[in-house]
Amino acid sequence: MLISLSVFFCNSLEAQEIDFISDTQQPMAVEKIKLHPNHNTKATAMLEADMIGRKPLAIYMLGDIVAVGSANNRWSGIDRFIAGCRSNGIAVHGLLGNHDLMWSRSRGERNFQRRFPDSRDLGYVSITDSIAVVLLNSNFKKLSPAEIAVQQHWYIKTLHQLDSDNAVVTIIVSCHHAPYTNSRTVGPSLPVQHYFLPAFQGTSKCSLFITGHAHAFEHFNYSGKDFLVIGGGGGLHQPLDTSQARLPDVAVGYKPMFHYLSVVRQGTRLLLTSRFLEPDFSGIRDGYSFIAGQ
Repeated sequence: MLISLSVFFCNSLEAQEIDFISDTQQPMAVEKIKLHPNHNTKATAMLEADMIGRKPLAIYMLGDIVAVGSANNRWSGIDRFIAGCRSNGIAVHGLLGNHDLMWSRSRGERNFQRRFPDSRDLGYVSITDSIAVVLLNSNFKKLSPAEIAVQQHWYIKTLHQLDSDNAVVTIIVSCHHAPYTNSRTVGPSLPVQHYFLPAFQGTSKCSLFITGHAHAFEHFNYSGKDFLVIGGGGGLHQPLDTSQARLPDVAVGYKPMFHYLSVVRQGTRLLLTSRFLEPDFSGIRDGYSFIAGQ
């Protein structure tokens, strides 16, 4: 069964939050050759504690959750975080990043599935407070042509179903690799642009595309729809291309090193707020904010 659907409908009149975080992986020695560490595991722990303290309805982890997903000993910190979430009644969902499959796809997938039992390798949906979050596998180098075709068929069919579902007011699409980024370390993903963006752009309820992989905060807007890169969960910070040839970043003046995203539904629109860690590690506060959706 390729389709997984988890649903939490909110009956409270109070504003309810869902959070997104990406690239919480521990820095690897080889990465430190070009990129500079800055108490990264401490930053991740502080962001995680802040999310749990805010008690969102759900937390979505958008890949590169650990440095090497096939290694059992890399999961201990995330296991404590997931346990803390679930003991506080917070649902936790995830999708696969390249680090989560490093060294061994099969072992990485098994370790991932133990932590995120609702996940499916070739796409699944989680609905929280009438927001449908479509979580996709963008590790195209690891997928066979047949797997790519299966996921693509499921993705297009699912967007059509969600767009026609009166219980769903807006759709967020997420995968790990960013279709647009100015990172000097990783480039825009052409396969994501090819496979995922046409259906996203052509679906009326799709309001937001959220990814990680690039370790920075970036905001792009194309054809009236918003694309966010939120790879600030604790991985080594990546420099951005600031030349005139760069992609037009709406958030050009907001570049915190460590951050996550808070989402609150307001009718059919979404209030998005980036929560960032102060450079001196003194605390976490609200930063960049905007409204997306119809």
